[in-house]
Amino acid sequence: MDISIYFTPIDVSWYSFGEKRTRFGDVIDIFSDKDNFPDYSDYDIAIIGVEEDRNAINNLGCANAPDEVRKQLYKLFTGDYSPKIVDFGNIKRGDTVDDTYYALFSTVSTLLRHKVFPLIIGGSQDLTFANYKAYENNGQIINIAAIDPKFDLGSSEQSMDSTSYLSKIILYQPSYLFNFTNIGYQTYFVEQESIDLMEALFFDIYRLGDIHADIKKVEPLLRNADMLSFDISAIRSSDARGNNNASPNGFYGEEACRLCWYAGMSDKLTSAGFYEVNPTKDANGQTSFLVAEMIWYFIDGFYHRRAESPNVDDENFIIYHVQIDDCTDDIIFYKSKKTNRWWMQVLEPENVQKKYERHYIIPCSYDDYKKAASNEIPERWWQAYKKLT
Repeated sequence: MDISIYFTPIDVSWYSFGEKRTRFGDVIDIFSDKDNFPDYSDYDIAIIGVEEDRNAINNLGCANAPDEVRKQLYKLFTGDYSPKIVDFGNIKRGDTVDDTYYALFSTVSTLLRHKVFPLIIGGSQDLTFANYKAYENNGQIINIAAIDPKFDLGSSEQSMDSTSYLSKIILYQPSYLFNFTNIGYQTYFVEQESIDLMEALFFDIYRLGDIHADIKKVEPLLRNADMLSFDISAIRSSDARGNNNASPNGFYGEEACRLCWYAGMSDKLTSAGFYEVNPTKDANGQTSFLVAEMIWYFIDGFYHRRAESPNVDDENFIIYHVQIDDCTDDIIFYKSKKTNRWWMQVLEPENVQKKYERHYIIPCSYDDYKKAASNEIPERWWQAYKKLT
């Protein structure tokens, strides 16, 4: 498919290219010549700007974010790796929002088929729905992780916007959503009815305070995700002012960068989007700068992936069988010899429906193993078991 029809080239007249090629602006292949659209199959990561904010709630202006984030990202030095990254420029604003959704859906679908990682810079967070739909042709049931102070469920009669996209994903048919994980919700922004619904759906929800207390618990959550949606309003306003919905509480900037590094390290993750940066509210470009640094950490994590999976290469894992009272079968844990990361098996492979075969072994933590060794079933295990059975 010719996805070049959706993009406008980048004006790089503001950037001074260097001879040493050590900054991102020097090593990223940039679509700046309208007659020479890059061959995406040659790259690991494709940056996609989306200039769409017509369905943003209380944050018009976030359509201007892609170019502002680029200006900060391009001047950052690369890490100790050889990046193969292309920047496609910005998806043209469609005649309707649905046109923009279709352009993003088509682009991400194409990239996924060619094993190229789409890195989306929005734009408003309702673009997450178009990203999700791109997996429809992939034939996989997927997990979504959202770093967000709210659940964005909206109301039953509410049309698609940045505060209701999750309901549209949940109700979309055919469904190919196995699990949704919210990271960093703030209770005073979420009604109890929504919390009850998320628990009834066996989704994973983690309060901001719990993550502050131990940010390492997020790593298995992001390692289990196929797709990431990061709402910049999850970062406290003192660290990221460029969002009209920012509040005094949220993640610190350095925490946001660490979350992005965890996400980049995830072998399972195949797309990510950063949304709701609003340059019209951004003092001195602080928020765009922070998001550029977050993307830096994401890319660094991406190029330090270890390509390990316990259901593929058991010889690289230490296997533990834990017997729990009143359980017929042992809970099987896998510890990587390379990274010391943990996974646990929820069901025997022969008991799993084919469409769920990617989900019967799930990332976990050493704390989950210790809990099982203390004769207690880990909550993470229960959540997955309920969905599989």
